[in-house]
Amino acid sequence: MQNKKSNLDILKWLIIGLAGLAIIVLIFGAGVFVGGLKAKFSCHWAENYHKNFAGPKNGFMEDWRKIPPMPGDLIESHGAFGEIIEMQENSFVMKGRENIEKVVLIKPDTIINKKGELAVGDQVVVIGSPNDNGQIEAKLIRIFSK
Repeated sequence: MQNKKSNLDILKWLIIGLAGLAIIVLIFGAGVFVGGLKAKFSCHWAENYHKNFAGPKNGFMEDWRKIPPMPGDLIESHGAFGEIIEMQENSFVMKGRENIEKVVLIKPDTIINKKGELAVGDQVVVIGSPNDNGQIEAKLIRIFSK
């Protein structure tokens, strides 16, 4: 009888130990997963830094002898002025200074200060925030009369 009770105690502690080990492995796996996501975001953020945050138009290493960038060599990432050249459902492409094309995303909370719809050929000023894809998420769009 005593031997049977000690076998049950050993089995109970073995199950508790295996359950604890499984929990530790799950927590470690979750940490590896979250760390991988953070590393992936960091990598993509660094690859697109110059597009998203107004770095030199062709990247920081285009001409390494030209440091710092000359005035006017920075991309406007928080806004733009130019002509709409292509309309899509929730975005448009505009051509700004020096014929640089930018994609502008129209969100549900975007304020457009003219009645009617945006159209190809409209001259607009866009104020917004850059996203990870080098697009401008518009907060305000002002349309100038033709």
